[in-house]
Amino acid sequence: MVAETEDADEERLAIDCPVLVTDRLVLRPPHQDDISELAVLANNRRVAEMLARMPHPYGEPEARAFVQSIRGERRSGCVYALTLADTGAFIGCAGLDARSHGLEIGYWIGEPYWQHGYATEAAHALVDLAFRATAIDALNVSCRVINGASRRVIHKCGFQYAGQGMMNSICAGQVPIERYRLDRKTWVSLRSWG
Repeated sequence: MVAETEDADEERLAIDCPVLVTDRLVLRPPHQDDISELAVLANNRRVAEMLARMPHPYGEPEARAFVQSIRGERRSGCVYALTLADTGAFIGCAGLDARSHGLEIGYWIGEPYWQHGYATEAAHALVDLAFRATAIDALNVSCRVINGASRRVIHKCGFQYAGQGMMNSICAGQVPIERYRLDRKTWVSLRSWG
């Protein structure tokens, strides 16, 4: 019975990961050509401290291992390289990840690209993908309590506060986080507003 439940959950969270195009971004699978830009942007303590799984320092070996792990894995969810539509420049990563509590959205943007609305634009595309491509009832996201920029992105996407917890960050150690949730009914209502 437990195995059947786990299989059903995995199937429910399985997503074909199409290339997503927004007004200013292209969300596509990471590839070898991203490694040098990925290494430069990810090698930033201010970025790594906000994330669970990004080490610091972060160099080309870590970037190469990341890209290879994405290509070799069969996973529930999607991992995207965020690139500018007009130039193709790599600016960060985003994705949907199957966790024990359901599907979760995550993202990071390289510091030179902060405060341009790219995280919000990418997050909107991923929220829409999650609800259109799966049968989930709710989508989850979390951020460090000190990350006001990420909290603003989360609120702009319609997520509602769901509580606090702790996150194990490779870079920052055990840190407090805020958890948020967006249910399908709320998403449908928000979409109908245009």
